[in-house]
Order: sequence, then structure tokens, then C-alpha cells
Amino acid sequence: MSTAVDATTATSAAAIPYHVPHHVHRDVSGGWLRPAVFGAMDGLVSNFALMTGVAGGDVSTRTVVVTGLAGLAAGAFSMAAGEYTSVASQRELVEAELAVERTELHRHPEDELRELAALYVSRGVEPELAHEVARQLSADPEQALEIHAREELGVDPADLPSPVVAAASSFVSFALGALLPLLPYLLGAGTLWPAAVLALAGLFGCGAAVARVTARSWWYGGLRQLALGAAAGGVTFVLGALIGTAVG
Repeated sequence: MSTAVDATTATSAAAIPYHVPHHVHRDVSGGWLRPAVFGAMDGLVSNFALMTGVAGGDVSTRTVVVTGLAGLAAGAFSMAAGEYTSVASQRELVEAELAVERTELHRHPEDELRELAALYVSRGVEPELAHEVARQLSADPEQALEIHAREELGVDPADLPSPVVAAASSFVSFALGALLPLLPYLLGAGTLWPAAVLALAGLFGCGAAVARVTARSWWYGGLRQLALGAAAGGVTFVLGALIGTAVG
């Protein structure tokens, strides 16, 4: 009787679909987040520092505005071009390595199968089971390529970063960051202080936002970025004042 009950229970348990806990991770591959964050920070800090340096030289408001606009345009295009070249080169390198792996899978499938099985064995899987898993996974050439790419190169062939996305993210984010210290001047301000206050507030906000994305303390991230940006602006203002005095 007990055996029959146990069999019935086992059958019922097998009939119940297994629930797989599900959770979502944030994007850590850096496809758009890294260039966007770096671009915004760089645009805000570099253009703020550039403008404070020029303002420290006791020039006209118009000169500061023209300098800020030139810094925005030059920096945004430079960031976009650099990010595009960097990501494109990285992608081309990965694609070249994938081509090598695809050729090896075609010419020496048994060697690649044994290589994959040995990898699983090194991670604690029993040799016979590791060989069987490798054999089943290698039945589909594209799946085999994806697995070898993940295991050997640490990349996902279907999720390579896009140079266009990286360049566009850098361009837009840098331009937005660089525009912030310019806004008070464009709205009629005649001194540096409104631009400095807005830029420093923006630095704190950006640092806090990045800290929230990376699950760190928002106030620490905000204060850290505020301190770095203020230091950059202060140093360039002093340099601008010294150079302006020497030239004058």
C-alpha cells in the first residue's frame, strides 16, 4: 500500500511543472550605459572647466558663451568619433576570433567537442556526463559556436556592442552635459556664478544617478562627482586668471 502511495505521489509531483525562480539583472555589458554616463560626465566637467578657465581671464560674456558652444560641439564630435572607432575595433576583433572558432568547429569538430568536455570536467562535471553534454550541445553548429564563444572568449555573438549606438550615446550625452553650464548664459546671465551653481548641482545629480544605477550610496556618488568637478573648475579658473593677468 505504501509503495502504491509513494508511486502516486511521485507521479503527481512529476506532473506538476517545475517552477524556476525568475529575476532580472541590469545591463552590465556597457553597450550604451558606459558611453552615455562617461559622455555626460565628461561634457559637464570639461565644458564647465573650460568656461571657468576662460571666465577667469576676465573676458567678455560673449567670449565665454562662444567658448562654451565651441567646446560643446568639438567635444561631442570628438567623443562620438572616438567611441565609434573604439567599439568598432573591439567588435571587429571579436568577429575575427569568432571566424577562427567557426573554422575550427568545421574542420576539427571532435577536437572542439573534447575541448568543451574537458572544460566541463575542469568545473567538476563527471567525464562521461561532460562528454555527453558537450556532444548534445555541439549538435547544432551555431549553438556550438555560441557556447565556445562564451566559454573561451567571454562574449555573446548575438549581443555584440554596436558602434553606432555607442557613438550616438556619447554624442548626445556629452552635448547635454556640456549644455548645462551654458544655459544661464543663454538665458541672459552675465556672470559665472549662476552657471557654476547649475553645473555643480548637475554634477551632484549625475553622480547620485550613477550611484543608484550601480547600487552604491547616492549621496556618496553625488558628493564625489561634485568635489571632482568643483576642483576642476577651481583649478582652471585660477589658471585662467593667472594667464589673463600675465597676458594683460
